[in-house]
Amino acid sequence: MTLILSDFNFHSAFLPLTFNKPIAELRFGMLTIREKWEKISGRQTFVWTESYLSDKFEFANEAKDKLVVNATILPNKSLVEQILNLADQTVLLQDDCIIAYRSKDFLTSFEELTTVIYDESLIQISKPWHLFSKLRAAFDVDFELLTASRVSQKYHPSNIIIGNHPVFIEEGAQVYASVLNTQQGPIYIGKNSQVMEGSLLRGPIGIAQDSTVKMGAKIYGPSCFGPQSKVGGEIKSVMFFGYSNKGHDGFLGDSVIGEWCNLGADTNTSNLKNNYARVKLWNYESERFDQTEEQFLGLIMGDHSKSAINTMFNTGTVIGFSCNIYGSGFPRNFIPSFSWGGNLGYSDFKLKKAIEVARIAMDRRGLEFSEEDEHLFEKIYNLEQKWKK
Repeated sequence: MTLILSDFNFHSAFLPLTFNKPIAELRFGMLTIREKWEKISGRQTFVWTESYLSDKFEFANEAKDKLVVNATILPNKSLVEQILNLADQTVLLQDDCIIAYRSKDFLTSFEELTTVIYDESLIQISKPWHLFSKLRAAFDVDFELLTASRVSQKYHPSNIIIGNHPVFIEEGAQVYASVLNTQQGPIYIGKNSQVMEGSLLRGPIGIAQDSTVKMGAKIYGPSCFGPQSKVGGEIKSVMFFGYSNKGHDGFLGDSVIGEWCNLGADTNTSNLKNNYARVKLWNYESERFDQTEEQFLGLIMGDHSKSAINTMFNTGTVIGFSCNIYGSGFPRNFIPSFSWGGNLGYSDFKLKKAIEVARIAMDRRGLEFSEEDEHLFEKIYNLEQKWKK
């Protein structure tokens, strides 16, 4: 039986965050969705996603016994146990949501399968902003997975700890002269990470390994930061995928920041409209700005994008893959991938130059920009050309 995490036709709903990855590889909390399923199930997983991603991510086309799981659903022990016990030719449902099915083939119709109903509560993400609006549930799952039956490193006496939720500090982490408030939720500080003096952390907050919180940072939970993040200034309710920087002052709130991004000094995001109205956001599927139910919604930024110093982002801004944003005033609320510019207009971020910048950025973190990565850049560049017109 091969465990396969499928996008279930949600892939385009998460653009620009999924231009270069399946939904299973999105970081949602401390772990990616895929890592959660593997830790709870104890099994290796494969993906079923857009065909152009097949060179980089391992599909399971030839598996004869396929257990196909909806990757937009947050796993828990009860759910995983029921999925692993599904009989052949069976589909697990809740209301209109297909949770998983077991079959010899990938299916689009499930009428001939035996139906089993899952009657416990579920957490499902279907929009990019769910990665921060539902972040608390994902963080709680990850905190338990990462800390169960383990003992935290002792914190330095220069710190002030407030609240009854736990603070878990991994080996090699350095936390000095900071205030860690756990009244609303726990705080997790990953291996070899550093929380510099004067930082104010109000949980729930998760900081992955090899990350840095700069001096005097003010971070409100729920917020999570992936590996090798560098963050400073004021941050509220943010999912920060990792390998990205916001190392200086400036406000970032109710936002999702992809990998290999850099927010220049004094980059600021608005997360609330002046009239308190619900926020509209660019939708790649409908090809227009659609109404959301969110009153607080800041910035959705795709991988490898950057902003220069003093950049201002308006409420509900979507930045595509590999953009370079600069200049005075507010840039528009939707900026297509491989754009170079700002409020005064945009030019094309040449593919060769974008690849060169990405290769340098990854090399600085000790990671290789592979041939598969280069091919993905080319494919995404071609996919996005229609939005440049």
